[in-house]
Amino acid sequence: MLLDTASLYFRAYYGVPDSVRAPDGTPVNAVRGLMDFIARLVQDHRPDELVACWDNDWRPQWRVDLIPSYKAHRVAEAQAQGPDVEETPDTLDPQVPVIREVLAAVGIARVGADGYEADDVIGTLTARAEGPVDIVTGDRDLFQLVDDARGRRVLYPLKGVGTLQVTDEAWLRERYGVDGPGYVDLALLRGDPSDGLPGVPGIGEKTAAKLLDAYGDLDGIMAAVDDRTSKLTPSQRKRLDEARPYVAVAPKVVRVASDVPLPAFDPALPRTPHDPAALEELAERWGLGGAVVRLLSALE
Repeated sequence: MLLDTASLYFRAYYGVPDSVRAPDGTPVNAVRGLMDFIARLVQDHRPDELVACWDNDWRPQWRVDLIPSYKAHRVAEAQAQGPDVEETPDTLDPQVPVIREVLAAVGIARVGADGYEADDVIGTLTARAEGPVDIVTGDRDLFQLVDDARGRRVLYPLKGVGTLQVTDEAWLRERYGVDGPGYVDLALLRGDPSDGLPGVPGIGEKTAAKLLDAYGDLDGIMAAVDDRTSKLTPSQRKRLDEARPYVAVAPKVVRVASDVPLPAFDPALPRTPHDPAALEELAERWGLGGAVVRLLSALE
């Protein structure tokens, strides 16, 4: 089981009231919420291995070089060296180091790679895995990794993590008319304002799905642009032709990496905490006692 950690702690932050606070008054709603999410996931799905995948770089420069608007609207502060600072709520920022410390004390592997997003870590670990993989994320971009033949599915939270949309190829085809790899082409044609991906003007989700159904994939669609006998409408042909510079680079931006160099780590689901003393201290300092009990109970 691979966790898109930031996606989940953002959901926890907005889903758990900020009245959930440590003894000193510091909000810990994201910390407690994430711990409860993990406890519920372990309890319901019993994974053999669990990895909290991490954004070492939420906006990699190599993606920005290809599409400068990529996540540009979410930059709070540009940095000359290293990743830009992402705009996040003031009361969430201080909770992220606590999340790191809790994961370490419990013994849940937290894995990131410099210059890459958590999505790329997930893509790499999914490619390496020999058995089934469940990816838990609120990010539709990872639908591209769905593969029934290899047992790859996305568990997409609808309400907390108690209600999950199990995303497999049948669901993708019913909802979007594509399979996992086809979702990359759909996403880049449609665009995604939340990631600063412009898409092809005038080509929305339904039109993109129809074009992919008619021509197979992005290459087939672009070949149809050059084929004057194809059934593209004049406006579709014109828009796609004008979007060639974007279409040429967008696949590399939208497609998650599958060959990221990762540090050594132990993905085994811990049965007991890695550092009980540190976990006890964190629980006392941040008022996490109940969440710790629930998580350890699920792990046991």
